[in-house]
Amino acid sequence: MNSTPPGLWLLRPPTVIGQFHTLFFGSVRMFFLGVLGFAVYGNEALHFSCDPDRRELNLYCYNQFRPITPQVFWALQLVTVLVPGAVFHLYAACKNIDQEEILQRPIYTVFYIISVLLRIILEVIAFWLQSHLFGFQVHPLYMCDASALEKTFNITKCMVPEHFEKTIFLSAMYTFTVITLLLCVAEIFEILCRRLGYLTNQ
Repeated sequence: MNSTPPGLWLLRPPTVIGQFHTLFFGSVRMFFLGVLGFAVYGNEALHFSCDPDRRELNLYCYNQFRPITPQVFWALQLVTVLVPGAVFHLYAACKNIDQEEILQRPIYTVFYIISVLLRIILEVIAFWLQSHLFGFQVHPLYMCDASALEKTFNITKCMVPEHFEKTIFLSAMYTFTVITLLLCVAEIFEILCRRLGYLTNQ
């Protein structure tokens, strides 16, 4: 029986890959989004300008260009993907389940694998939404249909600030999602292999 207190187990996944995933997820991804994301996207709305450069036109076209800001989308993605694991860890803490019991009792193994599968599904959905909302490249010009604002505007050219930096950041966020997916798949294989090893030793 593992002597790790339940409070500490709550913060520690039962697999090596899961622990690395938590480190990668919690440290690198959140730091990247919180620090660099703000630096790249923080003042985007202020520097987004259209022709003619009028405040109401800039705001209208920016809202068309960004239905949701990238920082908000990625923050929601991080929180949502954390939910399945958090629910399982809370359940484990309430039941005083240690790491070895997940291998010993099939029902706990199934619950844990389901939580990882849910993370995979949520990451895939987030990847799909990101590709539809932001694409894979940020272009320097955005053609805004402002006819609903004023008929004289029609199609207006808008300048997207720091488009190259945003393209790099966007690619990095796609890469983080792919790495997270691979870690989740690897974690499922690890838990299955350890479960098989436990059964073999019985």
